[in-house]
Amino acid sequence: MQYSVGVEYALHCLVYLIDVPSTESVGIKDLAEFQGLSETFLSKVFGKLSKAGIVSSVPGVKGGYRLSKSPEDISFWDVVEAVEGPKPIFQCKNIKDNGYLYREGCCSAPSFCTINLVMLSAEEKMRDDLRSKTLSWLNEELDRVLPKQIRENTRKYFSKSSI
Repeated sequence: MQYSVGVEYALHCLVYLIDVPSTESVGIKDLAEFQGLSETFLSKVFGKLSKAGIVSSVPGVKGGYRLSKSPEDISFWDVVEAVEGPKPIFQCKNIKDNGYLYREGCCSAPSFCTINLVMLSAEEKMRDDLRSKTLSWLNEELDRVLPKQIRENTRKYFSKSSI
């Protein structure tokens, strides 16, 4: 199982938007430049975040994006689902129904697949953990684990770019 790098970039960029006043926004160009990636790629990610209601776009020359919700109300799972979509990771193909005994009519296939149930249960536990972590939590954690100067410089970068 692997999430695309878009999820990681989305989470990083969303943290940068936390301190942006609600009357301002940050442009894709500034977010992409700071991350060292293409504006086109990040625009696609932010299009998905916008469609999910996580960010809102501000049109115009000084336009950009800002959070649509409080950081406490945006979970990691919200971001994963916005970027990756709601499709389950494990895609059961019911291969048990193709087994020899079922093909020969010796047995009738049960209505459920035990493997699928285990995989779906594991996915739900992962989703629950991702739902328990919010942008607010991430912001506090970054304040705790990163050098203070890095956090200050990041905030300065985005406060100057939104002006």
